[in-house]
Amino acid sequence: MTEHYVPWVVLIAYVLFLLLLDFFVLHKKGTTPTSKKALYETLFFVANALLFSGVVFWFFKQGLVDNPNNYTPTKAWLSYLTGYIIELSLSVDNLFVIAVIFTSFKIPSKYQHRLLFLGILGALIFRAILISVGIVLINKFHQMSIIFGLFLLFTAFKMLKKEAEHEDPKQPKGLSKVFRFTKIIDGDKFVTQIDGKRVFTALFGALVTIEFTDLLFALDSIPAIFAVTTDPFIVFSSNIFAIMGLRSLYFFLANMLEKFKYLKYSVFAILIFVSIKLMSATLVEIPEWFSLTFIVLSLAGGVYVSLLNAKKED
Repeated sequence: MTEHYVPWVVLIAYVLFLLLLDFFVLHKKGTTPTSKKALYETLFFVANALLFSGVVFWFFKQGLVDNPNNYTPTKAWLSYLTGYIIELSLSVDNLFVIAVIFTSFKIPSKYQHRLLFLGILGALIFRAILISVGIVLINKFHQMSIIFGLFLLFTAFKMLKKEAEHEDPKQPKGLSKVFRFTKIIDGDKFVTQIDGKRVFTALFGALVTIEFTDLLFALDSIPAIFAVTTDPFIVFSSNIFAIMGLRSLYFFLANMLEKFKYLKYSVFAILIFVSIKLMSATLVEIPEWFSLTFIVLSLAGGVYVSLLNAKKED
């Protein structure tokens, strides 16, 4: 039905408006945001994500969304919020990797926001493709939920073994054979000339690495949200609002990432929970309110223990 396109048009228009506002108004001078400004911007994007949850509720109440799962407005609203918090929490690990990428490529702070902005645009495209493929697979092959669940279990235990903050991210293999990279930073240019030859600057190398690592993180986070819902509109909207707020959240936490080192255990608990929920979906239905409560308490516990430990070390 034609009206089923309305929510998608509203979502895309809303997202484009926020992106343009962010790039041309909030960061038009290209300066590094202070922690205070980054906090306000983080709250702004979180507020918009929560505001859109009300829009989701209204869309489902009015029957404007193609609703294959027959969700009630309340269930759709809870699924959106749960999915949003899951995606946001799983992105915490991504923030550590982004910090290491910037350090590895020696990217000045004044260029970091532009790279993150372009990285978000690429992430939106890649995640839309992955979400579409994932929903097709999970609807066509019912055993895919078990496969996704096992994959998340593997990811959870693998995450505990690695120390992302000590890793040195490399450019994706094979790209160095296609592109000529240099460690030189020539202003905000992605391409420069050295000895008469056109080469890609460190900015471009960092951007490619950010896109590549986000693609890897998406392979973890997208199956996780399938434990909550397989509704395309809810999955994509919650995902898109979660990654949109990452830029401001990164600059807010840039100087405090080390203090939140226990958050990885919260993410571990969340991955274990959603993997169990995925694998047991055909046997038992876990209420959305319970999922949301568990995720929020896990994150709150990680933040509390991290801050408590940081205070003791100080």
